[in-house]
Amino acid sequence: MDYEKLCLFINGKFVSGGGRHEQPVLDPATGEVIGMLPHACREDLDEALSAAQAAFLLWSKVSPLKRSEILRRFAELARAQARRIGLQITLDQGKPLAEAMIEVTGASEHAEWHAEEGRRIYGRVVPARSPEVRTFVVREPVGVCAAFTPWNFPFSQALRKISAALASGCTLILKGPEDAPGGVMALARLFNEAGLPPGCLNLVWGVPAEISDYLIRSPIVRKVSFTGSVPVGKQLASLSALHMKPCTMELGGHAPVIIFPDADVERTAEMLSAFKFRNAGQVCVSPTRFFVHASIFEKFSGAFIARTRAIKVGPGTVEGTMMGPLANGRRPPHIAAIVDDARERGATLLAGGTRLPGRGNFFAPTVLADLPLDSRLMTEEPFGPVAALAPFEDTDEVIARSNALPYGLASYVFTNSARDAHRTAVGLQAGMVNINHFAMGLAELPFGGIRDSGFGREGGVETFDGYLTTKMVTHRHG
Repeated sequence: MDYEKLCLFINGKFVSGGGRHEQPVLDPATGEVIGMLPHACREDLDEALSAAQAAFLLWSKVSPLKRSEILRRFAELARAQARRIGLQITLDQGKPLAEAMIEVTGASEHAEWHAEEGRRIYGRVVPARSPEVRTFVVREPVGVCAAFTPWNFPFSQALRKISAALASGCTLILKGPEDAPGGVMALARLFNEAGLPPGCLNLVWGVPAEISDYLIRSPIVRKVSFTGSVPVGKQLASLSALHMKPCTMELGGHAPVIIFPDADVERTAEMLSAFKFRNAGQVCVSPTRFFVHASIFEKFSGAFIARTRAIKVGPGTVEGTMMGPLANGRRPPHIAAIVDDARERGATLLAGGTRLPGRGNFFAPTVLADLPLDSRLMTEEPFGPVAALAPFEDTDEVIARSNALPYGLASYVFTNSARDAHRTAVGLQAGMVNINHFAMGLAELPFGGIRDSGFGREGGVETFDGYLTTKMVTHRHG
């Protein structure tokens, strides 16, 4: 095993020991302890806040060209070390090494894109009503940011927030996922190596509710960014609103898939099976509710089930593994309870449905059909390797069923009809609609949801909106 030492990163220094409480980090494939994670004490948080504030006074005045240089240097380092970083992610999060490496290299694009787009944060001149007056609108960095990131994509989710904050001229304190800290630890080491000034990025760990409460209440923090569950997101958004702090909230989803009769059934089944069980289904935009036209339901079900059963499940470090374990010990019982609820309500189990024997948090890729609309799987985000299949006949009806839940993150449509593509693109209530492919998460595209799935966007030019304030300056000469 090659798991690296875990630390806090505060004001440019890696800190551990000192009598701090330490939390064991487990390999989800074996249940073995692979590292010890130090928790930040109150003094650590105060030091991180002070360091971030002091650094902001300097970093906010640094040339966008210099910020760009550091972000691009980070991306070069990350790509060169993708295998080593990917192994850290696999060891504590569980996903196959190939997936982990793709996460690292793909996320590096976000650093590069923000490096360039951060040089184009423009204001404007507004025509004045008098020749003696000049009026300007400028955008300025909001200040110190507090960011909270999840365990399912530990490297890429954290990097999105870091890149947007730094490119905007902000500094930040990041609380990464205690269950999967290795990828975030690598981020701190790479930014330090890339020459990021001390205090611009600070990394802390601890009890999530305690850390978030302390940081959000601090008058130093001026912006909050969170990726995670809907209930926690609502709590943090409420606390942020109490202190008048802007937020970016990227929360859960329960993505519908609508497959029309003119879709290429075999190709669609192949694409969706790979996408559904990526990262063991622990993806906020994972397709979960599959609405398949009745005329092709049996054909699609057969093709999808065959591909699901062919998925090789095993440790992420083993070559050929297509799906690793669930990320922590809480997940298998949760998925089992959702499957049991569906079966008790009369659903038909088409594949999987059980925890796999032996060590680790392994659960078989699972497919169910004939689910009641009020079953847990049809109403709650499963966040795991389970898919629900349901037939439909009427387009308006299936759009209404897709929109029936309070979520509104991602959605998917497969059709060769321009009419159906347009109707669903307009009708689906989601922040992202994908037609005949999966095009989310690219650096140049805005990523985020509506309704209970959150607000604000990461990626695209919209990414900077949450990290900038708008100032109007009007100047009369003479």
